[in-house]
Order: sequence, then C-alpha cells, then structure tokens
Amino acid sequence: MTPIGLPLLNEESPPPERADAARNRAKILNAAAAVFTERDPRTVTMDDIAKAAGVGRGTLYRRYPDVGSIAVALLDQHERELQERLLRGAPPLGPGAPAAKRLGAFYAAMVELLETHANLILGAETGGARFRTGAYQFWRVHVRTLLTESGVAEPESLVDVLLAPLAAEVYRYQREHGLTPAQIDAALQKLAGGVIGCATGASD
Repeated sequence: MTPIGLPLLNEESPPPERADAARNRAKILNAAAAVFTERDPRTVTMDDIAKAAGVGRGTLYRRYPDVGSIAVALLDQHERELQERLLRGAPPLGPGAPAAKRLGAFYAAMVELLETHANLILGAETGGARFRTGAYQFWRVHVRTLLTESGVAEPESLVDVLLAPLAAEVYRYQREHGLTPAQIDAALQKLAGGVIGCATGASD
C-alpha cells in the first residue's frame, strides 16, 4: 500500500537561477557542509558559515534566514532519495512487503541516514524544529499508514512514539555511549515487529 498524500517530494521545477546566484548557493552549501562536519552543529552560527563561504552576511541572509534552514537545504536531497524509495522502491522498503517488514526497513534506512548525516540532521532538527520539517511530516504519514494497514488500534497515538528513537539527539547519545549502528538497528527491528505483531497476533 503506497501512502497517500505524502508531503514533500515536490516535483515542480524550481525557478531558474542566475549564474552568479547559483554559484553563491553552491559556495554557501559546500562551506556549510564542511562547517557542520567539523563542528557541533548546535554551536554553528551564520557568521561561521558566511566566513567559510567567503560571502557577506547580506548574501547569506537573502537566501537563508538561519542556520537550520541551511542544514535543511543540505539534507533535502538525501531525504528525497529515501522518500522516493519508500514510495516506489523495491520491497521491503518500498510497497509490496508486510507492514512490519516495511517499518523495519524504514528504521534500517533511517539508521543509515543518521549515521551518515547525524550532524546535519541535528542542525536542522534541534528541539521543536524537528516537528516542523517537511521530512518529519512525510515520515509520520508513512508510519501511520503502515500502522493502519496492520490494524493497529489508534495508530495516531503511536506514530510519534515510533519516530522518537530516530531523533538525531537520541541517536548521537546512543552512539556516544558505545552502541553501534547495528545494535541500534536491531533494537528498532524488535520495536517494529513488537508493535505490529501485537496487533496482528504474530510478527511479520
């Protein structure tokens, strides 16, 4: 079952950019990616990024209002690729597999995304900002659809509970305390099978 009405994945072409504007955007994003890799994203400032990119504050602020919006822009392509795989990819991540296996595959894909881009995600989603991103709304609809498909009672009450372990702050805390990506993924697989297994009477 393919989720209906999922947000993001905007297939409209963006308006054309002037060559100098495109160069500035690329310069800003490349510099920001390096800064986020080298620093705790919670300490990164707009001045840090402007300095690293070699652009003025005005140039930076005309395109991005804050650090979080730059992190979101950097994450956009990675998250869109995952969304495309959820919608039209091969099972179990894409349609065609039992819901518990799809939820488990989603968890595995998110662990991979977090392991590769945790600093960017932390920069984009610190605190309440996480719940305002288009990506989070996409993940909510996907998980709710899987729960509904499985016959889980009151699926809406469980959606954010199931997404909570995927917060970048939680993931980084686990990694800093010695858990490996494989261990985190294994725990999430148990969670996926347990929640949906309780509803169906058996683990998928």
